[in-house]
Amino acid sequence: MLTNLKTGEWAEVVSMQGGQNFRQRLLLRGIQEGTVFRVVSCQGGPVVVEVNKNTIVIGQGMAQKITVRKIKAEKAKQ
Repeated sequence: MLTNLKTGEWAEVVSMQGGQNFRQRLLLRGIQEGTVFRVVSCQGGPVVVEVNKNTIVIGQGMAQKITVRKIKAEKAKQ
């Protein structure tokens, strides 16, 4: 789950557990299955991630519906 990551970790979106509106809102922010991102902040409040050099804020409720897989920073930058 996205909310289980720590600041500075890299991950890839595996799945999103939500309806069409939920998926559309994330897609408009540049997040979909396969998206690689870095966690900027994940400490109790909204989750802040960096996707393609853009900073995106995701509320806790949405973040809990996003399943991710941690990846190494070297692999993420390729």
